[in-house]
Amino acid sequence: MKRSKPISSATASRRKPRSRNGVAELRDLQQHFARAVMRPPDRNQRMQSRAADGRPMRRVASEFIKPNDRLTAFERLEIYNRSYWFRLLDCFHEDYRGLRTVLGDRKFERLTSAYLSKYPSHSFTLRNLGDRLVKFLEENPRWTRPRRDLVLQMARLEWAIVEAFDNEKKTAVTADELLDKDPRRLRLDLQPYITLLKLDYPLDEYMVTLKKRGALRSEASNTVELSLPAPRRRSIPLPKREQLFLAVHRHDESVYYKRLEPEAFRVLAALQRGATLGAACAQAARSAREAAAIASRLKEWFSSWSALGWFYRKEKS
Repeated sequence: MKRSKPISSATASRRKPRSRNGVAELRDLQQHFARAVMRPPDRNQRMQSRAADGRPMRRVASEFIKPNDRLTAFERLEIYNRSYWFRLLDCFHEDYRGLRTVLGDRKFERLTSAYLSKYPSHSFTLRNLGDRLVKFLEENPRWTRPRRDLVLQMARLEWAIVEAFDNEKKTAVTADELLDKDPRRLRLDLQPYITLLKLDYPLDEYMVTLKKRGALRSEASNTVELSLPAPRRRSIPLPKREQLFLAVHRHDESVYYKRLEPEAFRVLAALQRGATLGAACAQAARSAREAAAIASRLKEWFSSWSALGWFYRKEKS
């Protein structure tokens, strides 16, 4: 057997396959796939026939998905596309039950698609799915008509519930730690999971009613095996105007609403903005009468708020 003829380095370099950046190629493939999967469905909740750039989606799918003996590349991609969107819609239905009730199912579903098209998911966790919903509603007032204030406040409340449920908890300051502190120098802040809301509707009561209605429906669904017709339930009337001040917070791993007196709300809001305790009390008092009310109630308020672990001490900058 003859020896193989030596190959020169020049010949070897000509025959050597081009080197490729595997990481960059994988990133491009992931982005290609994500754009297709995250494209909103059509009116029939099917994958759109064309990609965002106008190309037929069947051609796009064939570029990175192989067909099998049962499904085309388009059909395989559609499974991921529909599963992705149904999961997002399910999360929205769960997190924004109040907003869905106020808007109605049909309008709420159209809003969800429009919002996710403008602000697609950008986080590893679905809890952040609605973090730009209030911004979107403010930018697109057609979704809030004819109840703009009610819709916006409901969206703010339901995002506050998300924050209260699992936002960070810092080491709380106890009531004893506040004793003998100079209020002119003492700076406190509210826990990150607390949201202060000034509302024009009793949405806390409304949400409690919705939760109870949901629990009753769940109990009724468990009797389906008895083959009894489900009772028709009246729709919950929309809340009437009533100004209130609310803190949405967490205690013992459960979310609560706590109504606040106007002066107490203003004290907490000023602390949240970075004011010292002395300055917060001064800013909250709009008259001599209110200043006297704050002075007489301050100890009671702080005793309650500290027991709930609402405060942490700001780090010195």
